[in-house]
Amino acid sequence: MNKTNENLMVFAWGVALVATLGSLYFSEILGYVPCKMCWFQRILMYPMVVILLIGIAIKDVKAVYYTIALSIIGYLVSTYHYAIQKFEVFQQSAPTCGQVSCTGSYINWLGFITIPFLAGLAFLLILVASILIWKNMKEE
Repeated sequence: MNKTNENLMVFAWGVALVATLGSLYFSEILGYVPCKMCWFQRILMYPMVVILLIGIAIKDVKAVYYTIALSIIGYLVSTYHYAIQKFEVFQQSAPTCGQVSCTGSYINWLGFITIPFLAGLAFLLILVASILIWKNMKEE
């Protein structure tokens, strides 16, 4: 594994770790109950911490095949969740989610930064890093 790919994998791992710890902070420390869509995003984010860490430890860049798939799906889920929160058209089709509605926003920083927005940003950063690694693999 070349140094660029290693740095990109460490970056992607750091993003996944911060996203994972952030979601746990919101739910376990601040007491925000995650909705159903949040759980789907967690299910897609949490394994990437382990997958990327193992890839870094054994210097296997092929771990990005998994992170590309997980981050694409995660980005789509978080984008839909964000649309449910921000656009009335999507709110009508929003699933009823157990204890908490998927349309609710615990945070709304600067009028647009919500938890699904942060998750989507994390998935996008991991996806871009993973695609760059994949492109570098093809060139080697």
